[in-house]
Amino acid sequence: MSSFTTRLLECSRRNNSILCVGLDVDPERIPEPLQGHADWVYEYNLGIIEATSDLVCAYKPNLAFYEALGAYGLDALARTVKAVPAGIQVIGDAKRGDIGHTARAYARALFDVFGFDAATVNPYLGLDTVEPFLEYQDRGVFLLCKTSNPGSGDFQDLACVTDAGTFPLYQVVAQKAGRWGPGGNVGFVVGATYPHELANVRQLVQGMPLLIPGVGAQAGDLEKTVLYGTDGAGEMAIINSSRQVIQASLGADWKDASRRAAAALRDAINGYRAAKARHAS
Repeated sequence: MSSFTTRLLECSRRNNSILCVGLDVDPERIPEPLQGHADWVYEYNLGIIEATSDLVCAYKPNLAFYEALGAYGLDALARTVKAVPAGIQVIGDAKRGDIGHTARAYARALFDVFGFDAATVNPYLGLDTVEPFLEYQDRGVFLLCKTSNPGSGDFQDLACVTDAGTFPLYQVVAQKAGRWGPGGNVGFVVGATYPHELANVRQLVQGMPLLIPGVGAQAGDLEKTVLYGTDGAGEMAIINSSRQVIQASLGADWKDASRRAAAALRDAINGYRAAKARHAS
């Protein structure tokens, strides 16, 4: 088990949570008290973190929202990562993927410069483009597998002929990439919007962490996500929600509303985890 996975499990058990909150800031949806504030991105994220840090196992900033704000956005992102309490994992949702020397620069940026505990990576250029990330054996590397968007099937569901038979591409990714890396630090991104495919991937990668976006605003089935996405112990899944939590209110009560939304989602997830455990016994 990688040190990333160990840290993830420790935090998950301490907070009794497999919930991840996506810190996806949107300049068109700023809480009213922060409108016009020169440092609104950092203050927004800090407020969400302070309101929810005992309810989550991870935070997941999507870099696109910060890059779109230029130098200020990237500076606010760096300060946000440092503001997360020790032990809570921070996943840089960057979806990087490029040839080796460029991938090495991406890995340095995400892990050395920003200090993320894990990152999302596109595996479709092959092992040599993922290896620079895998070399950071204390960090998690979540490979895109079956993504939550409606068009994911355009390529990810295509039938691939292998020596073991014919499988959709996303399953080939899980089968092959699950053996990558000496550090055991590989995980996979699988959308909650595809529960059948989620079950298939979990069966293929027993014991490996899954990052599962798509609940909340994307309407993924939460019960099936827990049932199919967690391992036999009800763990090893990171269920992400962004807008449902951070945009629970844009009024003066935005922090309290975010906490209520996160608590309700964490408790709903735990209810399904308990039900799964009872059924297994």
